[in-house]
Amino acid sequence: MRFANFGRLGDASEASKLCDALLAYANDFREPGSAPVSFVALFECEELEEREFERRLWQQLEAMHKVDRARGFDWDPTVGKDPEREDFSFSIGGRAYFVVGLHPGASRMARRAPMPCLVFNFHDQFETLKALGKYQSMQETIRKRDMALQGSVNPVLSRFGEASEARQYSGRVVGEGWKCPFHTGKE
Repeated sequence: MRFANFGRLGDASEASKLCDALLAYANDFREPGSAPVSFVALFECEELEEREFERRLWQQLEAMHKVDRARGFDWDPTVGKDPEREDFSFSIGGRAYFVVGLHPGASRMARRAPMPCLVFNFHDQFETLKALGKYQSMQETIRKRDMALQGSVNPVLSRFGEASEARQYSGRVVGEGWKCPFHTGKE
């Protein structure tokens, strides 16, 4: 696991620094291997309610995407760039990530952290874990721990590839009519 500190979540001035850090991280882990690895972006301590955290998370990802496009990077071709589709994953530097948002005001205990954080997990890492037969047992362990901690499994969790993962990024329970505020400039 790699950690890096940034300013305020949602601040566009942090986008370039965060993109640089993710590019360096991706360069260090070109092949995901069988042991999960994550990049954790830690932001300035702020108490945010869930909707505000979600708004800032998408604001941050949107700013990062704009930096990435300006640098000439294409979206990872192995995943979709429409956040409404089930094949969507966030992409920086041509590599896809599953993003997990954590913050002090999260309603789910497993999503709480002392400060706002964005955890970036390689999308291809999940594909590797699936191919090795490790993904399902890891997912079951996570759900059992969530049940023991909270008394229920987080209702926004879906099985990989069943629904857009964008619905899971902030951790807030979103309804059927939820629309992702992220736009890639879909062509």
